[in-house]
Amino acid sequence: MTNPFKNIQGETAWQAPSNIALVKYWGKYGNQLPRNASVSFTLNNAYTQTSVKYIAKSQVDKQITLKFFFEGKENPKFADKIQRFLESIVPHFPYLPYFSLEINSSNSFPHSTGIASSASSMAALALCLTAIENELDGGMYPSLFFEKASMIARLGSGSACRSVYPYLAVWGKHDAIPFSHNEHAIPFENNVHPVFKTYKDAILIVSSDEKSVSSRAGHALMENNPFATSRYQQATTHLTQLADCLKSGDLDKFGEIVENEALTLHALMMCSTPSYMLMLPNTLKIIDLIKTYRQEKNVPLYYTLDAGPNVHLLYPEKNATEVTAFIKENLLPYCENNKVIFDEVGKGPIKLK
Repeated sequence: MTNPFKNIQGETAWQAPSNIALVKYWGKYGNQLPRNASVSFTLNNAYTQTSVKYIAKSQVDKQITLKFFFEGKENPKFADKIQRFLESIVPHFPYLPYFSLEINSSNSFPHSTGIASSASSMAALALCLTAIENELDGGMYPSLFFEKASMIARLGSGSACRSVYPYLAVWGKHDAIPFSHNEHAIPFENNVHPVFKTYKDAILIVSSDEKSVSSRAGHALMENNPFATSRYQQATTHLTQLADCLKSGDLDKFGEIVENEALTLHALMMCSTPSYMLMLPNTLKIIDLIKTYRQEKNVPLYYTLDAGPNVHLLYPEKNATEVTAFIKENLLPYCENNKVIFDEVGKGPIKLK
């Protein structure tokens, strides 16, 4: 078969951040579609950089031809996952079988440290693949570019679809949020109080061990969770309320909702069949110390959790000095090897030269 892309080759590279959900998505249906809408902070310092070299094949077949390197080394486990992902998205990117691909990926943070590496890595890869399509087809409007990249990222990792937008992103259809969609995220930086665009996120690493139950398995267990229906209603209500807080700058109500979301997420795990628990004793100790500090110092320091034991501390930029001191003096002993990653809300993906 003649290759319509004969002699075409190139390389594109993107940096995409991780994100931390404020209202959680937990439970999905169909092909990576959410049971409830979610909203997240886009992070700044925790990111993945991915480059994709593409060279037109001399002999065309229907196979995906791929070499994959993570942190400069071939990684068969990751390569198999990416191979299956690329095969699944050929209907969206018909050019893929016509090229030999070499993908290089690296993280700014250690793997398995409580930061959503699947979100940043799949977002970076989706941006690269969409950029290649852009180069081959002559380009699309920027808003459509990021919309498609978000949709492709979602197919690799649900939360990854939120990582293609700056500051905040909403994923999932919600009646109170215009243009919200289940198939891709939308930017949510407009009508947000300036305080939230400089928010800090200190990530306390309680444990870097691999989770006993994967997020994929956890989502599946929601199908028979007795509290699933009420949870989806709660998430919808929380997102409505949180959108108001984000607009007005109500830090206390913001924190109340975010902490409730974190605890609800882990309560759902405990109520699953089989049940499981991802919080550890030091997670609970850190939460208790945060609550005490907040009450005594009247500082708007709040926490959230992903599906794991590590704690994200959220606080305004103006409180960074005193919160950093509190972390170092009181919380580090409960972190694995005194490990804390200081991050903040960021401006989203960057196209690399």
